[in-house]
Amino acid sequence: MQQITLLAPDDWHLHFRDGDMLLETVPATARCFKRAIVMPNLVPPVTTGAMVAAYRQRILSARPSGSDFDPLMTLFLTNQTTAQDIIEAKAAGAVAAKLYPAGATTNSDAAVSQVDALQPIFEVMAEQGMLLLVHGEVTDAHIDIFDREKEFIDRNLTRIVANNPTLKVVFEHITTADAADFVLAQGNNVGATITPQHLMLNRNDLLVGGIRPHNYCLPVLKRSTHQARLREVVQSGSPKFFLGTDSAPHAKHRKEAACGCAGCYSAWSAIELYAQVFEELGALDKLEGFASLHGADFYGLPRNKDCITLVREPWQVPASITLPDGSDIVPFHAGQQVNWRVMGNE
Repeated sequence: MQQITLLAPDDWHLHFRDGDMLLETVPATARCFKRAIVMPNLVPPVTTGAMVAAYRQRILSARPSGSDFDPLMTLFLTNQTTAQDIIEAKAAGAVAAKLYPAGATTNSDAAVSQVDALQPIFEVMAEQGMLLLVHGEVTDAHIDIFDREKEFIDRNLTRIVANNPTLKVVFEHITTADAADFVLAQGNNVGATITPQHLMLNRNDLLVGGIRPHNYCLPVLKRSTHQARLREVVQSGSPKFFLGTDSAPHAKHRKEAACGCAGCYSAWSAIELYAQVFEELGALDKLEGFASLHGADFYGLPRNKDCITLVREPWQVPASITLPDGSDIVPFHAGQQVNWRVMGNE
């Protein structure tokens, strides 16, 4: 197959950051994605309806001229979040709220330290029709980093889902067979996003031959057996799994530093890399469901009407991208060949 046309895809999990960074990240996503779920872990985090509305306006101001890209906003949950915060965020346009365990990833120190205490908030979210998006890892220092996703399922997620049967829950950026099998075992109110890096890479790609900081993300890359399971579930075409890049930009000097910033900036090649994975799996016929249908259906939003066309035409991801402040980002898959290109993007 040399060409494939899809209903315009959506990205159901990404990070735009803020300020001048938006002038890079928003156009990169808007080039092919019609909508995106925008993560709220800014500094300070997006914890009120007013902050939701203000952040959305900053994103809209960074859209390319003529673009109708639609950012879908989220609220950052803390143990101080109130029912009124949920109601006001919903009124301000938030479609979901994000549960980060405190300290689990970038800018999450102010997040949730007591998951059980949020049960009344989950109930209000269900009443309001807001989805719960979950970064599913525990943060206990004594738990091996490769086991933290499974521990979160066993300790927290199983109970959250059981106690809230009318709450829609998205298990974000899943990385393990345990997570995939958990999602498949639940009802229609539980879905999951999967990133390009977790479909394409495993922990060998992070650690063998020296640490590769630009492949470092959280949740961290896992064993090849877990990667294989994720590839199996997207190959199956299950509507429970949909596209979420977790595209997360950090300047090169911050990735290649002692801070070890987590995140892969995939926006400029994401849909093309997903196409490459689905082609490898002999499942290009399943790509449109994963990229364009399943997420919209799960969120209860209309499917897009526009289309994009991908052509089988090799190109090379740039080695770096210069930000508005003059610093550089090393994009995901930097310097490597991609076999598909969005028609019209040169």
